[in-house]
This record gives sequence, C-alpha cells and structure tokens, in this order.
Amino acid sequence: MKRKLPVFLLLIVSLSAYAQRIPVVGITTFETTGTITAADAATLTRMVITELSSWGTINVIEGADGAEYVIRGTLSRQGNTLTIAASTSDASNRVLNEYREQAASVREMPVFSFCMNAVDRVPFPNYLLGTWQSTLSMPDGPVVCIIEFKSDRTVVVERYDTWEHRQSNSLRYEGYGGGTYSYAGYANRIVNVNSQQVRIDASANVSLKLEETLPDQTAVNQTGLYILFNADRNAFDIVNGFLPCGRNFDGPSVYPSAVIGFSRFTKIR
Repeated sequence: MKRKLPVFLLLIVSLSAYAQRIPVVGITTFETTGTITAADAATLTRMVITELSSWGTINVIEGADGAEYVIRGTLSRQGNTLTIAASTSDASNRVLNEYREQAASVREMPVFSFCMNAVDRVPFPNYLLGTWQSTLSMPDGPVVCIIEFKSDRTVVVERYDTWEHRQSNSLRYEGYGGGTYSYAGYANRIVNVNSQQVRIDASANVSLKLEETLPDQTAVNQTGLYILFNADRNAFDIVNGFLPCGRNFDGPSVYPSAVIGFSRFTKIR
C-alpha cells in the first residue's frame, strides 16, 4: 500500500487541475428609470443571460435566490444615449465591482463587453493556471518561453528568450521576469480574426516586465488575446497574436515573418 500511495496522490493532483468549481451567477431583471420601458429592460436582461450561458463556464440562473454571485443593473436614457449601470455582489451582498455600458439602443448594447466586466471578480474555472512552455525552432537553435499563470492573476516568467537576426548574425538573450494577467473563459465562442470566423475558449490580457532581454521586449503588454485550448486543456494557441520575442530582418529564408512571437504553448506542470 505504501508504494502505491504516491501514485494515488499524484492522480488526485492531476485530476484536480481539471475539476475546477463552476460558480452560480444570478441575474435579476434590470430596473428602469425615466422613459425606459420594462420590456426594454427585460430584453436586455435576457440578452445578458443568453450571452453568459453560452460561455459554458458559469451556471446562470434568473433572480438572486440560490446564487453565489448576483448581477443587478439599472437602465436609463439621457438624450440619444442608453446606459446600463450595474454591479456584481457576492452572497453576502458585498459589492465586488461596478461597471457600465452605453449605446443608442438595447439591440446595440455591447453585451459581451458588459458580461466580461460583470464576471471579472467571479472565480469561474481558469484553465490557464499552471506552467506552460512555447518553443520556436530557429536556424541557430530553439527560442523558448516558460511562463506560469497563478491563481492570484500574477505571472512568473522562468525564461523568456528574445532573438534577433540581421545580416546573417543573430542575437539571443535568456530573459526572465514577472507580471500580471486577466482571463475571461467561455466555451465555443465564435469571433472574427482577420476576416475569418474562429472558435475560441477564452480571452486574456498579459502584462510582463522582463530583464536581460532585447530592448524591445523589456515590457510586453498584449491585450485581447484569443485563446483556444485542446480537448485535454494541456495545450493552447493564441489565435489572433502572440507574445513578441524578437525580429527577423532577413526575409522568409530565415523565418516566415518579420516579427517573432510565442503563440503555441504546452503545459509542463
């Protein structure tokens, strides 16, 4: 039995990485002020419920009963501008964050942006947690990134190679550092990337401060990164960009593009 115990514990740890808890979020019908009709408020409430339900990482219910987190909002109009001002609170009615969106009409309201703000403090499953590695194969050897995303939304960068190729000469520095990130997870969302529709699982913003890198990469700030995980969630691709790590000045014979970046990551622990 003693010999099997470490293997058993390892199995539990491995499974727990994927058994993240799904929170229950309640949405009360938005209130109205002024000339806004109850029908408009009900329509917008339904749009928000439909959007959040489509993410697949939140249990969404109507009303506050039984919810761990509650979204409440008020719809108003001033001139030609429709405003939804809202807040998200926990089960003890402690307000976690407040936010607002504006549009000319209910149908034009940026519901996706509203929902991202609404659940910013809700601890829904974050499949980005862990340590990931990305490797680019270059003519003079691999360029490597090893990065850890932590539950407190900080980042530890164990290694961040930066690389430059100019006139048959190349420079490589093994950088390191840290930073912060934000993450919004959902399932089977379709977005437009370079005029093509692409399925994604999450979006993220990453802000890094690095040392011992090429000058252009001492600060890396990438926003609106779209992430697509594989079925086992042990690999992901950034489908609309990358984390930049250098430049190629010598054409496609050296590397297909002029800007080098990490976009494909594999989980290593």
